[in-house]
Amino acid sequence: MTENNDVELEARLENRERFEPPQSFVEQANIVDDAIYDEFEQNWPECWTQAADLLDWEAEYDTVLDDSNPPFYEWFTGGSLNASANCLDRHLENRGDEVAIEWVGEPTDEDDRTYTYNDLHREVNEFAAALRDLGVGEDDIVTLYMPMVPELPIAMLACARIGAPHSVVFAGFSADALATRMNAADSEFLVTCDGYYRRGDALEHKAKADEGLSGVDHEVSAVAVVDRLGDEYDHPMAETHHDYDDLVAENAGADVEPVSRDAEDMLFLMYTSGTTGQPKGVKHTTAGYLSWASWTSQAVLDIKPEDTYWCAADIGWITGHSYIVYGPLALGTTSVMYEGTPDYPDRDRLWEIVDGYEVDQLYTAPTAIRAFMKWGSQYPERHDLSSLRLLGTVGEPINPRAWKWYYKHIGNEDCPIVDTWWQTETGGMMLTTLPGVKDAKPGSAGPPLPGIDIRVVDTRGEEVDPGRAGYLTVNKPWPGMLRTLYNNDERFISEYWAEYSDTESDDPADWVYFPEDGAKIDEDGYITVLGRVDDVINVSGHRLGTMEIESAIVGVQGVAEAAVVGGQHDIKGEAVYAYVITEEDSEGNDDLHDRIVEGVEDAIGPIARPEEIVFTPELPKTRSGKIMRRLLEDIANGEELGDTSTLRNPDVVEDIAETVGDD
Repeated sequence: MTENNDVELEARLENRERFEPPQSFVEQANIVDDAIYDEFEQNWPECWTQAADLLDWEAEYDTVLDDSNPPFYEWFTGGSLNASANCLDRHLENRGDEVAIEWVGEPTDEDDRTYTYNDLHREVNEFAAALRDLGVGEDDIVTLYMPMVPELPIAMLACARIGAPHSVVFAGFSADALATRMNAADSEFLVTCDGYYRRGDALEHKAKADEGLSGVDHEVSAVAVVDRLGDEYDHPMAETHHDYDDLVAENAGADVEPVSRDAEDMLFLMYTSGTTGQPKGVKHTTAGYLSWASWTSQAVLDIKPEDTYWCAADIGWITGHSYIVYGPLALGTTSVMYEGTPDYPDRDRLWEIVDGYEVDQLYTAPTAIRAFMKWGSQYPERHDLSSLRLLGTVGEPINPRAWKWYYKHIGNEDCPIVDTWWQTETGGMMLTTLPGVKDAKPGSAGPPLPGIDIRVVDTRGEEVDPGRAGYLTVNKPWPGMLRTLYNNDERFISEYWAEYSDTESDDPADWVYFPEDGAKIDEDGYITVLGRVDDVINVSGHRLGTMEIESAIVGVQGVAEAAVVGGQHDIKGEAVYAYVITEEDSEGNDDLHDRIVEGVEDAIGPIARPEEIVFTPELPKTRSGKIMRRLLEDIANGEELGDTSTLRNPDVVEDIAETVGDD
C-alpha cells in the first residue's frame, strides 16, 4: 500500500462506523426485506421450510423440528432425499452444460480443469460405482485424505450418492492424525492421492498416507489413489490399493441410482482441529445440513445460478464443505476451486484468478486479507476486479482496519462485506449481516441471522448490557447444527450444552448451546466476537481477551498482523506479550512500539499494556494458517519449545526465540 493510498484510505474511511449496501446491490439481492427477521421470529420453527424448499425431496417431511429429546434435535423428520442428487441430478436438464467447478491448479494454467454439471455428474456416478465395487456400502464411513484436487468433491458426492458418509482429513495433517481419525470413525476405506503442488514444488502425499495406514488398528479394505503428479512421483501400490483413473475407466458410463437417505441420516463426519486425546467427530446429517448450507449460501453470499463464486478456503475444513461444495452446487452455481497459495507465482495470484474468471463473490479469511495489506495495494491494482459483487470473511474476527482495506482496495467501495461467525459444529453461518438488508459495521460480525437466537450473557446466564463483554450462547436449535459427537453422546452434552443448560430438563427452552466464544453486543444488536474464552490473559486479576488486544494492535498504522499471549510475571501473575509483523513499508522501531502501546491503552486501558513487543517477519502457523500461540507462550516464559512438527514454517520459532534472547 503506497503512502498516498494509505492517507486517502484513512481520511475517507477512518471515522465511518456504518457502511450501507450499494443500491445497485440491493436491487438484485436475493433478500432485501428487513421484515424477514420478524417473520422468522414469529413463525419459528416453521420458518425453516424456506431452507427445506431449496432442496428436492424424494419423500416430504412431516415435522419441521422434533425437539422432544433435547439436545438431540431432529429436523425435517419423515422426509428423505439424496445430497448428491440435489447437487447434480436436478440441475442437468436446465444447467447440464453450465460450469459446476472451475478448478485452478499449480504450477501452470495448463493444469486447469472445467467441469460442467454433466461432466461432474458422469464422473461422480463412475466413482460411486467404483466405490461399490470396492465393497463400500450404505453407512460405511469413507475417509478422504486429499488436497485441493477436483477428485475430492467428486469423491464426496460419490459417497453421498451411495449413502456412505465421508470423513475428510485435511491434507496438511500428519500421518498420525489420519490414523487417529480412521480409528475413531472405524473407517475401512480411504481415498487419497500421490501428491500435489505447493509453490511450484511437487509434494509427496501417499508416503504420508501409507504411514498413517500403518497406524490404523483394524483392517483397511481398500485404498483409491488419485495420480496428481504423473511421472514426478512413482508411488508404490499395495495389493489393496487401486488407481483412481483405472477405477473410473472400469466404470465408464455407469449410472448409479442415488440412495434415498432419511433426513437424519449422517452425511459426513468432520473431526475438529486442535483436539487433544480422542478427536471430536462432529456428525452432520443430510437434510438439516444441506438445507442450511444452501439457505445461507443464497441469503448471505447472494449466490445465483449464473454466478461464478469463489470461496478461497480448503475443503479439508468445514468452510470448504459448506461453501465450496454443498451450498454452491445445491444452488446450481459455478464454484471456483484453487489448489495453490495466494502468493505463487506472485502476490497477485488471487487477483489474477478473480480477473480471469470474472468472479462475482469472494469469500476468504482475515489472515489472508492482512497478508494482502502487508504486500500492498499495487498487486490488486494490476487487475480488473470490477466483476466482484460481494466480499466475505470467515475463520476469525476481522479488525476494522483490515475490513476497510478490503472494502476499498478489493471491493472498490462498491461491494458489501459479510463478516461471518460460525463453527464446524454449526454447519454454516450464524452471525452476519444480510448484505441486501443490513448496514455493515467494520469489526462486528453483525446480528444473528433470521431465526437464530444468539445472546451475550454473563457467568449467571443473564444478558449483558450493550458494550459489555460476555459469553456467546445459542438459545434455539437450527437446521445445520451438529447432531452429536460420533459414538459419544455424553461428550456432546458436556462439551456444548452443560455450561448454561438444565441438563435434567426435558424442556427445550432449558437447553442452551455454548460455543465457548466471548463477545460484545452493541445497542443495535450487532455482535463482535472476541475469540475463544480460554484465550484470555489474567493480568492482576483482570481477564483480557487476546483477540481484543490483537485487534487493537493491528489497528495501529504500520502493523500487518499480531499475536498476543500471556507470559509469567512475578507481580501481575501474567503479562501481555505481543508478537508483531509490520507492513512492508514500515519498520519495527521505537516509534511503532510506542504507538502500539498507545493504541492498546486507548482501546482497552493501561491494564492491557504489553509487557514486551517483539517484531518478527513471521508468526508460527499451522498448515491451515492458525497461529500456534502455545509456542509463543513457551518463548515468552523462556521454556523449552514444544513440538513444531505441525508448523508450515518451523524455523521461525527459533528465530523469534533468538530475537527475544538477544533483547
